[in-house]
Amino acid sequence: MSRLAPFLLGFVAMADLVALMFFLRFWRGTRDLLFGAFAAFFLFDSADRVALLFSDQPNEGSPWIYIIRVLGLLFILAAILAKNFKGRGP
Repeated sequence: MSRLAPFLLGFVAMADLVALMFFLRFWRGTRDLLFGAFAAFFLFDSADRVALLFSDQPNEGSPWIYIIRVLGLLFILAAILAKNFKGRGP
């Protein structure tokens, strides 16, 4: 791994944590599920980048990397669907 790659992975992980704090602040005030889902996504993405940073052979093509990212995106999708279908009924 080059010397620039760990710096960039750390930078992206730090940016994810900043976004996490941003969405958590709004989630605490509103308790809106969508803000919580975005916070969870950025938490998963940050953990994903840190795990990639400390792995012996970092590989963006690893299935585990994408499984973690898809899990975070599924939280967002579930929150969007819950928000759109909330209050609708027969």
